[in-house]
Amino acid sequence: MHILGISCFYHDAAAALLRDGVLIAAAEEERFSRKKHDFGFPIHAIDFCLKQAGIRGQDLDYVVFYEKPFVKFERILMTALGTFPNSWHTFRESMITWFKDKLWIKSLLQDQLGVPASKILFADHHLSHAASAFFCSPFEQAAMLTIDGVGEWTTASVGRGNAAWNDAGKNAIELDKEMRFPHSLGLLYSAFTAFLGFEVNEGEYKVMGMAPYGEPRYMDKVYKLVRVNRDSSFWLDLDYFSYHYSTHQTFNRKFVELFGEPRDPRSDFITRLTHNDPQVSDEVIERNQYYADVAASIQKVTEELILQMARHAHQETGLDKLCLAGGVALNSVANGRILRETPIKELFIQPAAGDSGGALGAALYAYHVILGQPRRFTLEHAYWGATYSEADIRAALDERGAKYHIIADDARMTDLIVDDLTRGKVIGWFQGRFEWGPRALGNRSILADPRRAEMKDIVNHKIKFREPFRPFAPVISESAVADYFTFDPSAQYPARYMLLVLPLREDKAQQIPAVNHLGTGRLQTVRREWNARYYDLVNKFGQATGVPVLMNTSFNLRGEPIVASPANALNTFFKSGIDVLVLENYRVEK
Repeated sequence: MHILGISCFYHDAAAALLRDGVLIAAAEEERFSRKKHDFGFPIHAIDFCLKQAGIRGQDLDYVVFYEKPFVKFERILMTALGTFPNSWHTFRESMITWFKDKLWIKSLLQDQLGVPASKILFADHHLSHAASAFFCSPFEQAAMLTIDGVGEWTTASVGRGNAAWNDAGKNAIELDKEMRFPHSLGLLYSAFTAFLGFEVNEGEYKVMGMAPYGEPRYMDKVYKLVRVNRDSSFWLDLDYFSYHYSTHQTFNRKFVELFGEPRDPRSDFITRLTHNDPQVSDEVIERNQYYADVAASIQKVTEELILQMARHAHQETGLDKLCLAGGVALNSVANGRILRETPIKELFIQPAAGDSGGALGAALYAYHVILGQPRRFTLEHAYWGATYSEADIRAALDERGAKYHIIADDARMTDLIVDDLTRGKVIGWFQGRFEWGPRALGNRSILADPRRAEMKDIVNHKIKFREPFRPFAPVISESAVADYFTFDPSAQYPARYMLLVLPLREDKAQQIPAVNHLGTGRLQTVRREWNARYYDLVNKFGQATGVPVLMNTSFNLRGEPIVASPANALNTFFKSGIDVLVLENYRVEK
């Protein structure tokens, strides 16, 4: 049985394909279209999934969309009526979009895939989120917590999942309590994302990266916007916001009167912690320090609200295993605190926790709950995207006229790259199937020596062309992680997917300054059985240097999606300061 899940028309469109309940392929559309956060119909991702399975659209048993468009349309209509006349421009734009595409999903799927209407299903947005985490997890039972901007009406939900691993049992996901639009933790965080000069639905992780450079001095002001209830739900004071009636502004003048003028997106973020330049004026430093303090404040309030929700989920279900989903689940600092500060003992987060992951969740929900099929699958790695043949790589190299060496022996290639790294070179690392989700996890990565403090500036300025405060991930084997981080083995899944920020051990922090983000690291742990070449590279670097850690960041330039194809990788290589490019067994230098 083949079931295709699809998400699109908001942001991060994607497709995922199951065969008899086992994941075969999953990819975001942006990887193929090269449009970051592409929200259009994921025709390229769908084609990839079908080719990976060797089938056509007509061969699909079911196609499942990740939300219910008519319910979402109801919310938009009701919200527009409730906020009129402020909503007039938004209403007009929304109607154009909805009547063009979004109301006709079933017809679109029939036309594009050649499937009859009887094979098309629709899942609730937050059920798709919940299923994407629970039915990928190893848990038989777990508390469920979903948090995002908004689905149809829901912005957060609490419940439980029960799994059957044989034909005798029954699968179920029950989301018993929910918060509804316009009261939303995701939209609250996005309002501050915009205030701090970043793009909504794209720059939230930049706020999280900026926060450690500040102190949470303004939590009292943030809490003026939020009224928290005993059951961990909350209300937002909508007098400060405009996201419920505007597509262009998330906050209004009253918000500015409380927090001051927004940060100019074109300005450099410079504080005493990011730069040691005495020529920078005190005025610039003080202004940027204020924004850092605001970032720290919204981050801390967000963490506290997530912790309260996690404790409530435990209280409601009596379960100490938690599946967390939705875009807010990508807040890796909060995830670390869940494991350290709540009764939750095990945490699972699917690597594409945001809207793209809804495609996978919709397919899993249909297979396990609607069709009642037993579970046969646990998501142990994130390598579900496209791979490229030697012929593809050779053709891309020849087209660029690139000079290369073929190194067929993996051990020899690993030795050469370790030598490059220890000599201060930056490596573009391309192998196997690309990753599912927003993180580069060793198949489309830029790698460097974490012992060199200057690598942070080199990669940010000369390669990624991005803000200097942005952190890098330390990559380390599961067996060595406890030597460098305050790590509990129960955290292995979120750590595997770079979804966990943990404190560095003081005696080790100075060894790896390039990945030391003010005493913490958003780590990725690796295990050889899931990615042998990547693991061996980390391991051999450790043998050569005594430090079994590499610096990892996504293989892309600022504003672009992570590379997918050899041509994408070569384009990024020649446009940036990357020194060496590895394309499977091909080693390329400038």
